[in-house]
Amino acid sequence: MKKSSIILALSTALTFSACDSFLDQESQNILTEQQVYSDDNMVLSVLANYYGRISWGQHLGDVASMAILDEAGFSSGGPNNRQNYEDNLWRVYDYGLIRDLNMFINGIKTSTLSAASKDNYEGEARFIRAWVYFNMARTLGGVPLIGDQVFDYSSGTLAADLQHPRSTEKQVYDYIISECTEISEKLKPNKTTNSSRANKWTALSLKARAALYAASIAKYNYKTPDVITPGGEVGIPSTEANTYYNTALETANEVINNGPYLLYQKNADKGRNFYEAVSLKGSEEVIWARDYKYPGQTHMFTNNTIASSVRGDIDANIVTPILNLVESFEYKNNRNGDLKLTANGDYIYYDNPSDIFADKDPRLYGTVIYSGADFAGSTIVYQAGVRYFEDGQWKVKTAAPGANEAPYGLVTSVDGPTTSNDQFVNKTGFNLRKFVEENRDASTRGRGSDMWFVRFRLAELYLISAEASLELNKAQTEVASYINAIRNRAGIQPLTQVTLNDIIQERRVELAFEDHRYWDLKRWRIAHEVWDGQNSNPKAVHYVLFPYKVYAPGTDKHNKWVFEKRVASHTMNPRYFRYQNYYNFIDQNWLNSNPKLVRNPYQ
Repeated sequence: MKKSSIILALSTALTFSACDSFLDQESQNILTEQQVYSDDNMVLSVLANYYGRISWGQHLGDVASMAILDEAGFSSGGPNNRQNYEDNLWRVYDYGLIRDLNMFINGIKTSTLSAASKDNYEGEARFIRAWVYFNMARTLGGVPLIGDQVFDYSSGTLAADLQHPRSTEKQVYDYIISECTEISEKLKPNKTTNSSRANKWTALSLKARAALYAASIAKYNYKTPDVITPGGEVGIPSTEANTYYNTALETANEVINNGPYLLYQKNADKGRNFYEAVSLKGSEEVIWARDYKYPGQTHMFTNNTIASSVRGDIDANIVTPILNLVESFEYKNNRNGDLKLTANGDYIYYDNPSDIFADKDPRLYGTVIYSGADFAGSTIVYQAGVRYFEDGQWKVKTAAPGANEAPYGLVTSVDGPTTSNDQFVNKTGFNLRKFVEENRDASTRGRGSDMWFVRFRLAELYLISAEASLELNKAQTEVASYINAIRNRAGIQPLTQVTLNDIIQERRVELAFEDHRYWDLKRWRIAHEVWDGQNSNPKAVHYVLFPYKVYAPGTDKHNKWVFEKRVASHTMNPRYFRYQNYYNFIDQNWLNSNPKLVRNPYQ
């Protein structure tokens, strides 16, 4: 892209003033800078393009991203052989976008727009740039910081002049924090429609998250002493931890106390309330989201994850939650969330398929569809087969999904689960609810879904304050006040004493499928312990839940339900996170182009 022109994404479906929805469109016109920066609509169209280019990690446009951790697994088709994590998983190194943003920032500064408009547009572009650097830092550590520079190669330019060494990991996080501090004063403080554009509070939310990440790395890198480079490109000095924790706490509290956001509590049904808090567009809790709009831009997440009995097309169950996540949700009055499956050497016999989930943390309902729960007006019942008594022993009968057979009636539910290799058939005994649209048309290939993907919401800021105050040895009453705000909204017992393990637990259930789990375990330096690749480690192995209906006429067990926990048939290997996965490898092509870069540990 030359400095004399800018590629502009234009579409009649893209109008910020009407819907404030950011759509990533193909370039249609090439206009001069003077034309672009003299018109607000043109500027907004360029910004829309940039917003559409920043989805990394777990997100709705990549359903497979939800299935590789310990939240969900692949259900459709044959077994999945993943064990290790790739050396470039979710790696970000996008200096093409950085260059485009720098050109935009320089153009805005010299534009003829009003001062207020220039401040806000510059703030938005700098926020996007800070978000790019944050995503690069959490995958690679220190990367080259180039400020506002726009590099152009012309005859006589020395290649060395275009090559920058990696900054230290600390310098990159400091840059992100500094940028967010400055642009929070430029950006408007008001909420935007569907929270799709950055404002003051979005910038402060990123500042708080970045400070927490830097603090965790500084404090906990002692657990992985070899994950460091001599020049500081990887690793942050432990002496910096408290400074970052203080920044995280102060910034998160500013958003909590002064921002226009509230923990969503509009529905008396706590489970339904949690679904709406995250998945209902316009939720007063959401600070920033990747929005979609029908018609114009949709995704296939609902189509790929919806339960069979309520699908609108042939697709379903490509990714489904696993029991590991379900049992992470505690009971309202019991911190141990393990499902009660057996007693006195026998199964526990439940009257209804939903009874086993009674008194669970209501956030489970808002996150996962379990047997006997409703979805979009239908009751979803998972039935793997029939358990019957014959010749003095209990036996199990299974069938194809939806099949009936005398005298048992329905043998296996259309919603499964099964152990077959059939496509679009549930293999885990659960379906996703979070981010799944309650509209059958949204699960069709022809339409798709315009459900948003939440990147920042107020609950995370409470959790940041809880963690930072704990690490700073604040009074337990203060630490508990933050985490109990979340637990009270959920409808579960408050905590009087909070440990780091409580924080880990709370973040896992509150923020499931929101692109936090992987990065959290990395910054705490415990990913290699949780996912150690060992079959003997229940945290690394995927588990599923198979419900069976009992056929035993004339007994008190007839028509009751039992549940079996088993190793997932379609996750072949325990998850294995290696020390080298704490930072992605530096690509050889980057090294060829820029010899000033240094490699990451274990590379």
